[in-house]
Amino acid sequence: MTVRIYRPAKTAMQSGRGLTHDWVLEFEPGARRPEPLMGWSSADDTLNQVALRFPTKADAIAYATKHGLMYILEEPQERRIRPKAYADNFRFDRLRPWTH
Repeated sequence: MTVRIYRPAKTAMQSGRGLTHDWVLEFEPGARRPEPLMGWSSADDTLNQVALRFPTKADAIAYATKHGLMYILEEPQERRIRPKAYADNFRFDRLRPWTH
C-alpha cells in the first residue's frame, strides 16, 4: 500500500497559516466505481478517508516504515517574503510617477 506524506499548503480562504505546520500521511485512493442503485461513486476501501497528522516529518516516515507502507514524500515549497514599505510608493526612482 502506498501513502503520501506532505505538509499542507495555506488554503485560499484564509489569510493565516493555521493547520499548515503538521505533516499529513494520506493513503492513496483505491479504485472507484459507480454504485448500481443510485449511481454514486463508491469504493470498497475506507483507507482513502484516513488522514493522519504528525508534528514532524521524521515521525510520519517512522510510522510508514514501522507499518511496512511505501511512501511518497512531497517537500513543501517555502514561501518567500518580500519586504515592502509604504514609503516606497513615494520614491523618486519609481517607474511610474505617483498620482492621486
